[in-house]
Amino acid sequence: MIKKILVSQPKPSSEKSPYFDIAARHQVEFVFRPFIKVEGLSAKEFRAQKITLSDFTAIVFTSRHAIDHFFQLAKELRFAIPEDLKYFCITEQVALYIQKYVQYRKRKVFFGETGKIADLVPIMAKHKTERYFVPQSDVHNQEFSNLLDARKLHHVEGVMYRTVPNDFATDEPFDYDMLVFFSPSGVQSLLKNFPTFEQGKIAIATFGPATAKSVRDAGMRLDLEAPTPQYPSITAALNAYIEETNKHEADELKKKESSATKKAATNKRTTTEPKTDNNG
Repeated sequence: MIKKILVSQPKPSSEKSPYFDIAARHQVEFVFRPFIKVEGLSAKEFRAQKITLSDFTAIVFTSRHAIDHFFQLAKELRFAIPEDLKYFCITEQVALYIQKYVQYRKRKVFFGETGKIADLVPIMAKHKTERYFVPQSDVHNQEFSNLLDARKLHHVEGVMYRTVPNDFATDEPFDYDMLVFFSPSGVQSLLKNFPTFEQGKIAIATFGPATAKSVRDAGMRLDLEAPTPQYPSITAALNAYIEETNKHEADELKKKESSATKKAATNKRTTTEPKTDNNG
């Protein structure tokens, strides 16, 4: 029976999150506990990459983390942000986040419409003379770089932040019926915090093929994988899984209780029936 679920992400800020609807509908408890955290590189670590920020005329942001750590490192490096610096962002939401650090209306900001890297590249290609810098995490793939190379755009990627395991306290209870992961780093964090982890009856759900692969590679059982054509979101997949699993287990419990009741009744009849006296 699924009653307590650990979601390896921060708690949703909106009360309208589907997680809360699922909790109320199925009487389950969600615990939001990130398995990983993001930390920035020091100025010394960044300098070791031999990257000079003043060499670039445009910055490419694929996440809010990239924005935070770019501006924080720029400040630590005493790099004055030029007013004519251009920003290319994966989505409008990411672009608007730049306002946290600079006056947005005075900047040249461009963004993609779909949130896909492949759709941002054509926009960048319209500005072929720019020298692009792409702040990245220590964990990233080469897709973006390959797409920029194909367009012959001048670009340099630099690591400005990294993901590290978010340690659990030694006395922190781990009494969950289900774990939900969103990245391979989250799976690695579980194994780091609990090197003798035994899955047993604990269900594991993942979002994204890379995360699913990391669970299987670790020798664990994957019970739920999203997205799928039927369930494009993790919450839709969880809702269906919890409903089906809990109904099945409730039905099995009723069968056992019914069987136990019948057995008890049979035993009672056997012990109360009068014995026949063959000598009578």
